[in-house]
Amino acid sequence: MEKNLSKAVVLLSGGLDSYTAGGMAKSQGYVCYALTVSYGQRHGREIDCARQVARALGVCEHKVVELDLRSFGGSALTDELAVPKWGEVADGVPVTYVPARNTILLSLALGWAEVLGAFDIFIGVNAVDYSGYPDCRGEFIKAFATLANLATKAGVESKGKFNIHTPLIDLRKSEIIQKGMELGLDYSLTHSCYDPDEQGRACGQCDSCVLRKKGFAEAGFVDPIQYVDEYK
Repeated sequence: MEKNLSKAVVLLSGGLDSYTAGGMAKSQGYVCYALTVSYGQRHGREIDCARQVARALGVCEHKVVELDLRSFGGSALTDELAVPKWGEVADGVPVTYVPARNTILLSLALGWAEVLGAFDIFIGVNAVDYSGYPDCRGEFIKAFATLANLATKAGVESKGKFNIHTPLIDLRKSEIIQKGMELGLDYSLTHSCYDPDEQGRACGQCDSCVLRKKGFAEAGFVDPIQYVDEYK
């Protein structure tokens, strides 16, 4: 099979899912450019992890864009709202949802992709084992792809067709981890917690931590990161 040498922009958050999506893009032969957005998260741990992940993937370039969504607030990740722990999550979209986050992230990725002459964007959204965010659904991704091809010079001039790749969208967390292990990914570089302690250790009790721990257990692997609750 002829190796794919197309450029792709990969959205990297520093988490397990985006790392796996990046690893899959690389395994498919894409020339990867990584984009991380520091949007005012309540901690900087995941940005540090994104830098480590980008190095591990050997991307051509890694951009970290500053965009402070704390000026809007409206989320436990960008405001003073408490992060719910497992069992405290109410019905509906949780308070950890950041308003329009994936729309914003994909828009930035689209802008850079157009400059690079890239028509492929990878994002690690998942609609199976996830927190119920509306911008992780296939319907949203399909709609954004339509927008991308309508709202860009490259799309209107038919220089290419933008594709939003979501290789994890129909996988369980355990299946994502299994896929990453097959690719040889080092998950000790990643961070998933919404509410880490001052040492950067995962709380083990937020929605994201619980889903991650459950995924590793079901996949039959040991999660290599540190959790606060392991030391209590």
